[in-house]
Amino acid sequence: MTITEMQSKIRELKEKTDTVVLAHSYQAREIIEAADIKGDSFQLSVNARDLKHRNLVLCGVKFMAETAKILSRDKRVFLANPQTGCPMAELLSPEALIELKNAEPDRAVVAYINTTAELKKLCDVCVTSSAAVQIVRNMKEEKILFIPDCNLGDYIKKQVPEKDIKLIEGGCPVHDAVTADDVKTAQAKYPGAPVLVHPECKPEVLELADYVGSTTGIMEYAKNSDKHEFIIGTEISIAEHLQYDCPGKNFYPLSGKILCPDMKLTTLPDLLKTLESIEKDDGGACEIIMSDEEMEQAGRCIENMIELSARQGNFGEREILQSS
Repeated sequence: MTITEMQSKIRELKEKTDTVVLAHSYQAREIIEAADIKGDSFQLSVNARDLKHRNLVLCGVKFMAETAKILSRDKRVFLANPQTGCPMAELLSPEALIELKNAEPDRAVVAYINTTAELKKLCDVCVTSSAAVQIVRNMKEEKILFIPDCNLGDYIKKQVPEKDIKLIEGGCPVHDAVTADDVKTAQAKYPGAPVLVHPECKPEVLELADYVGSTTGIMEYAKNSDKHEFIIGTEISIAEHLQYDCPGKNFYPLSGKILCPDMKLTTLPDLLKTLESIEKDDGGACEIIMSDEEMEQAGRCIENMIELSARQGNFGEREILQSS
């Protein structure tokens, strides 16, 4: 079966099964084309929450499907490929976080959205990459433990020096692999092209960048800029998607090392097989199952993020999802 034939079959099955397909921006182009909603993890979940469809299929990694389930408790949520994990989201065990909390109980725990549901249950506030600085700045607590990405945490720490922010070692191994030399090499090869990087990159990489922002922020910056060439410092699929969206511009991956193997595990046949299995309940579809108690506990830090932002009058829910 060709890609076009599979995409056509997927469209038929989505309608037949009352299903919406969510695809993270790092997914392959053929999956992006077959999806109904595309974007970052939190953006996907919020956009899907108010839809009337019975089923959601997430093309991404497990923590994203968990977040979608937490925000869409009345829907069945499926992960297109059950093998997809995230080293950063799974870096810290609940037991290790409890130990850190017990050591300094006066620290509020701020979790990057890229964490498992088990960790979210133990945290006070959740943040997206773009909204993180504003939310941390607006928190009443002065002492904070930020998990799990130390690079994003360092970026926040520098932007909010008035807070006492403790970090842990670790983060996204894909973004962390990029070096300052990689940036200098790309700048020499493409002189004049702005360098757009994700805050999950090392501090020395951020210092050389022309723009630091979330995946959505990077894409919007490139689309709206009057420049015609860009060096893209996040997952290499973003340069490809931008090239499709902006054929009159040129986009160069900062480094071939910024390739997420977990995101690349999901294939178009995976999506097709999941849709074929939804109504059969034959075990061919990976459904995210969480108890009401688990969803309530894990959802509290997400709700606190939205409430805190809206209360402070800086980011409402719409702005958070646009900047995630």
